[in-house]
This record gives sequence, C-alpha cells and structure tokens, in this order.
Amino acid sequence: MAPRRLLLVGEGNFSFAAALSENLDPSTSITATCLHRPADLARDPLARENLQRLRERGTEVRFGVDCTQLVDAFELQDREFDRIYFNFPHCGRKAGVAKNRELLAKFFQSCADVLAEEGEVHVALCRGQGGTPADKPMREWHNSWQVVAMAALGGFILSHVHPFSCEAVPGYKCTGYRSQDKSFHVEGALNHIFTRSLPYEGLQPRISRIKLGDQWFSFLEPEVLVGKLNRGFLEAPSYHPIKTINEKLIAELGKAFPLKRLKCSSPLLPQGETSVLTSCHCDILSSAFWISLREDNSNFESLTGGTTQDMEDFLVSFSELSLPKNPRRDSKEEAQEGMYGQAKVCLRPSLLVHVQALIQAPDFLPGSLYILSGPVFQKCRISPFTMPAFHETLFILGFNKNLKDGCLQSLLDHLKGVLDSLLTQTLLKGSKLGSSVEFVFQPRGEHYMITVKSQNFGPDCVKDLIIGSVTTSAISIIHKDQCFVCVSVNLDLLAMLVWGISDWRMLWTFDKRFLKNFAPGKIEPFKSYSLYPPYYVHDISFWLDTKKRFDEVEFHTVARAVSQDTVISIQFLSRFQHPKTEQVSLCYRLTYQTCDKALTQQQVASMQSQLRKEIQQRLHVTPR
Repeated sequence: MAPRRLLLVGEGNFSFAAALSENLDPSTSITATCLHRPADLARDPLARENLQRLRERGTEVRFGVDCTQLVDAFELQDREFDRIYFNFPHCGRKAGVAKNRELLAKFFQSCADVLAEEGEVHVALCRGQGGTPADKPMREWHNSWQVVAMAALGGFILSHVHPFSCEAVPGYKCTGYRSQDKSFHVEGALNHIFTRSLPYEGLQPRISRIKLGDQWFSFLEPEVLVGKLNRGFLEAPSYHPIKTINEKLIAELGKAFPLKRLKCSSPLLPQGETSVLTSCHCDILSSAFWISLREDNSNFESLTGGTTQDMEDFLVSFSELSLPKNPRRDSKEEAQEGMYGQAKVCLRPSLLVHVQALIQAPDFLPGSLYILSGPVFQKCRISPFTMPAFHETLFILGFNKNLKDGCLQSLLDHLKGVLDSLLTQTLLKGSKLGSSVEFVFQPRGEHYMITVKSQNFGPDCVKDLIIGSVTTSAISIIHKDQCFVCVSVNLDLLAMLVWGISDWRMLWTFDKRFLKNFAPGKIEPFKSYSLYPPYYVHDISFWLDTKKRFDEVEFHTVARAVSQDTVISIQFLSRFQHPKTEQVSLCYRLTYQTCDKALTQQQVASMQSQLRKEIQQRLHVTPR
C-alpha cells in the first residue's frame, strides 16, 4: 500500500520537499519541517522560492521542529506518519562521529513516537558514514556513525539500503554541510530504510498441564526452548518453508516408493522408552532435555513462574504416553516437594527413538516407505548450524535381506537426486551448483552421514554440513528375514540451504514479515528484512569448582537461555592455573547478535551481567 502521510525533518532549503511534492499521488500528504525559524531562511532566495511552491500546493510546513523531540511537535491525532525522511543529518560545524551518533540515536527514539506501526524511516548518509557493509569502502566501525546500532535504540532494524540519487528527485539541492550554505558530497551516498522491530521482550517459560488417565500433571518448559514448542510448522494450515520442503521431499520420493505417512506421537518420552536408540545414535541421549512431570492436585494458578495453558493448546497426542511409577517416598519428602508424585521424562532428542516400535508392529509392510515428521530437541554447543530445536523427517524402508545392497543403493540414489534437485531451485540462470549432496560412510557405526558441501552462505562457509544420516542397524524380532534402512533428515538445515536463509533462528521468528517471503508450495530466494545487525563482544572468565566437573555444553545452554538466543558464538580464549592454589580459571569470548530484532549495547550488558549470576548458581563456578 502506498504511503499516505510523509514527514520530512531537517529540511534545509526545502528543495527536497518541493521536488517530492511534484511527483506524489494527490492523496499523499507531506509535512515538511526544519529546525530553523522563518527569519533564518529569509536571506536564502532558493528557500523562499521552495516555500512558496509548497504553500501553493497546500503542503504543511512547520518551523522550529526538533527532530529529536517529534512527540512535542505533533498532537496525538496528527501522528502516525507512514514515512519519515531525514536526508544527510549533521550536528553542524565540526561535530565528530560521537555527536552525530547521538543525534541519530535521539532521532530514532523520537521517530518511535510518531511513526505508524508498519511505517518506514528513511535516512540518507554520505559514503561510509553508515558503517555497514553496503558502504563501499566500508569504514572502521569505531569511525562510523553506526547507524544500525543507533536505530536499535529506537527499536528499529535496517530493512533495505539503496543508492541515494539526487537525479531521482529533480530540483533537490542538499545543503547545510557543517551549518553552511554548502552541499554534502553525495557521490556514493546511501538511503537507509528502517522498520520497526518486534518489541524485545523476553518470552517467559510456560507452565503446561497434561491429563493422563484421571490424573493431571504439570511441567515448566525449559528456558532455552521458550518460543520453540508447539509452533505447528508442519501442521495442515502452515505454509512455513519447513513444511514446504518436507512436502516436496516426500512427494518426490513417493514417485519411486509406496508411501505410508504416520502421525507423530508426543515429543515427551518416559525414561524407559529412550533405550531403543540404535548404538550409533545413543550419544544423543546425553544431550536430551529432561523434564519433571509433577502430579498437580493443587490450584494450578498458584504455581510460580511462566503462564498457564491446557495441553490442547500446547503439546498434543499425549494419550499414549505411559509413565513409570515412582518408588514410594516418605511423607516428609512429599511435603518438602509440595506434590503428590513426580515422573522424569525427556523431550525427544531424535525421531530414531520411535524406530523399534514401528518396525516391530505386526502390520509393518516391507517395501513401503514409512514417514514420520516432527520436532526434536537437543542440547548443543552454540555454532551457526547447530540448533537446540529443529524438525526432523524419518524415512523407514524394510526389505528382504538378500536384496539389501540393491534396495539400499536405490534409496540413496533417489534421495540424492531429490536433494540435489531441491538445492538448485533457487539458483539464478547461469549460476553454478552451490551445493552437492554426498553420503559419507562411517565405518565405526556402520551408517552414512548425509553431507552438503555448500557455498550458499558465502566464502566463510564452505565446509560440509551434515543434514542427516542413513542407518541399517535396526532389527525386528517379528520380521527376522527383513533388513531395515532409516533415513533421518534435518528439515531446518535443508530449508536454510534451499532458500539461502543464513541464520537458523530466522526460522523461529514471530515476525510476520518472515512468512511473507514464502508462497504456498513455491521456492524462491529468501530476502531478509533485517540487514547488517550489529554485534557486541564480551569476555567472561571464572574459577572452576575443584569438586565438580565443568560441562561446556551446559555452559553454552545457559548462555542460550539467558541471552534469549542472541549469543551466536562462544570462543574459548585461555586456561589459567594459579601457581599457588592450583585453582583453574577459564576465559571465553561471547558474541551477541540478533537476526530479526533490534538489539542494543545496553541490553547485551544486562544479559552479560545476568549470565555471570546464572553460571555461578547453575554451574557452580566463581566469576572473576
């Protein structure tokens, strides 16, 4: 929809407003403002001429408007501008980068009060001032105006950058360089377009309830998985790219094999059910998220922390979940815990936990490709292509042992063909294949890793990405003459590769603009609405407890939770042992950055401070 109300701030001679007013739809209104008083412009003939032209067209002109205090310049009913323009802002005279950053920061904070919800802020800057990779050449960060970081202070993200062309606005003459009647050097200038970010308010863990038989249970979702449970990406109404890629993958394999799709069961697993993992995947259990289900006969609303909801609105298909009964506990322990009973369960770390139950079923048909899709959850170190929650599709094929080699090769050939086809759908004409699928045999576990050598994410990422696995180690007591192949595919990684989505966190955003990139069933290149987000680096060091083992994966998990997934890198820097006490200290470097929200230095400092407290409490270390 075309903008209806435009606000121009910092107008010098009003030539931009005059030129713009001649090329706009009559239904669009302009409010042109400047900091000067009318008397200050009386001696400028160009300004007088432009003001006359604006008045003749009925354009509103306001003087003495401070762009850092816009809320004071407009009554409540006169706000809600669709676009705000600020061309070549400058504090005047010989103001340095620090002063001009301060001007931008206050301007963006002011814009938040008068901009429509889906409005845009346009800021034109001279070459190099912005400090983003769009500048050619790019200035050092400390020597730039850091426009994206300043915009974050007002809750804005950079959504688009394009060259600023005076020719596109005939008659515009930029002026006001260092408070003089002198033009800025606009060669190489850029127009930066900012939009509102979702409010950066940390989601709180939810307390949820399930009913098993006649008994209600409750549990608190893990803090690190807040916002990642029950998103319904694979459900019927969804057109999320994860569902699109899953449906295309299944449809193509369905051309070669008869398909049997299964409904995915609950992602909660009782302690006993986790023993069915194959030997080559049993290490997954060490990274599982364990949850305590508590018998809940009390007033549910009185439980502390999080928000409440019934399971119909959360995790579904719990009807088949059976819980082992706990050993009897004495009444003193029950009174201390304030509950009648407790059971230990884990969030499913892989769909492979369901393999044995599926192939043991009497109605399992060899020759058919059984398909199971659903979310899985694993603790992991922080890196660009590892994620604590993702969606997995599992393919299970049974066949006669005598036909093992031929059937396995046929499945691998078809799978490679399908994956290669999907990975080329967003390539431009004439482009070389950016990704290739390979099956790398692992002799130790007698299985294959599905790898993709990808250059879709730039020269810094040319390593092999593991997007799945193939194993033939499943055994059935019922079908003793059969052999079984299980293919596991990480749908999130596959979707990232196909659409060129460089950050896995973008798949989980709540920002509605993300899904606007995707049409149902179609695959087109992804265009991010958040460009060049700034990053912030903090170091942390701490003394280890000599009596307890330090778990680095748990350290990464705590950092994820406290930072709400804004820590994108944890780098080990050094290990120090005190020569007298022999106590050991570790030092790490954390890099914070978001992919879809405005993030400020102040917010990061607060997270870092909270992290120091949390690791002391949870990991029993002593921050230095």
